[in-house]
Amino acid sequence: MSIFGKRLGIDLGTANVLVYVPNKGVIINEPSVVAISEGNKKILAVGDDAKTMIGKTPDDIVAYRAIKDGVIADYRVAEAMLSYFLKKALGSFSIFKPEVMISVPAGINSTQRRAVIEAAMNSGARKVYIVKEPILGAIGAGIKIEEPTGNMIVDIGGGTTDTAVISLGGIVNANSVKSAGDAIDKAIINYIKRTYNLAIGEKTAERIKIEVGAAVPFTAKEELKIEVSGRDYTTELPKTITVGTNDVVKAISKNLGEIIKSIKDVLAQTPPELAADVIDSGIILTGGTSQLRRLPTLIEKETGVKAELSENPLTSVAKGTGIALNHLDVYKKVLVSKKF
Repeated sequence: MSIFGKRLGIDLGTANVLVYVPNKGVIINEPSVVAISEGNKKILAVGDDAKTMIGKTPDDIVAYRAIKDGVIADYRVAEAMLSYFLKKALGSFSIFKPEVMISVPAGINSTQRRAVIEAAMNSGARKVYIVKEPILGAIGAGIKIEEPTGNMIVDIGGGTTDTAVISLGGIVNANSVKSAGDAIDKAIINYIKRTYNLAIGEKTAERIKIEVGAAVPFTAKEELKIEVSGRDYTTELPKTITVGTNDVVKAISKNLGEIIKSIKDVLAQTPPELAADVIDSGIILTGGTSQLRRLPTLIEKETGVKAELSENPLTSVAKGTGIALNHLDVYKKVLVSKKF
C-alpha cells in the first residue's frame, strides 16, 4: 500500500493506546496518560513519559488519564494524545492524512462516539471509522464473525468489561460494565488499607495484580507472594509488608462477581440457538485484564461454559482493527460510525 493510502488502527483503551498498522502489527503501545501543567494548561508529556510522572508530580503538574471507563473524559487532553500518537505512527510521512479505525466500548452513546470521531479528525485523520471493541476483539482472535453461528467474546480492559454475542457480522446481545482493570486496582488499594493499614498507589496496586493476582484461591503451597512498601496510616512512616495471591482474591471478588453477572446476563438474553453455539464453542477472553491468573477457571465454574484466552489477549482488539481495515468491504456492516 502506498503511503497515500496509509491506514492505522487504534485501540483507544483506558489504560493503554495501541496503534496497529495493517500487515505490520502493533507499532505503538503506550499508557493513555497526558501530563499537564496546571498553571498554563500546557501539555508536558504523553504516554510512557507521562505515566512515569503519576504519583510523583509537583502540585502544579497533573498526570491525566484522557480516557475514563473506555470513553473520552477530557476532550482537549484526548485530542492532544491522539495527535501525539498519530504523528509518532506516521513519522516523516505526517503530511499525509491517514484513514483511522478506532475501537470503542460496546456501551458507548452517540455523544461519546461523536467526541471520538471529532478528536481523531482534529488530530489529523482523513477518514475515521468507529467499531465496537467486542467485534474487533473477535476479529483479532480469529473468529469468523460473518458466519451464522453464535460466538461470545468478553473483552476485559482497563475501564470496562464488554461482553457480546456475535453472529452474522453483528452484535446480537451485549453488555458493558465498569468493572475491569482500574476498578480491580482500586479494590486492591482499599483492601491493603483496611487489612494492613497501609497506603499504596495505583502503580503498586497494578504490580500486585500482575505479579501475584488470581481469580480463585491458591493452596498454601501454590500461593505467590510479593513485598510492597507504602505509608503506614497510623505512624505516617514508610512500611513494607508481604502480600499474597489469596489477599488479591479476597480484595477483588466483588469486581469479578460483577464481570460474571454481566456474562450471565448476556447469556440469559441470548436466543436459544445461538446460546447452544456458545456452549459448543466456548467464551473467548480478550483484553489485558483477562490475563488475570485462573480467570477462565472462575468463569467456567460460574457459568458452566468453557472459557479460554485468545492467542494474544492484549493485542486482539488492535489486531482486529488491522484486519478490518484490510477488508472494509467484508466488515462494512460492523462500522458503528464513519466520517470522511
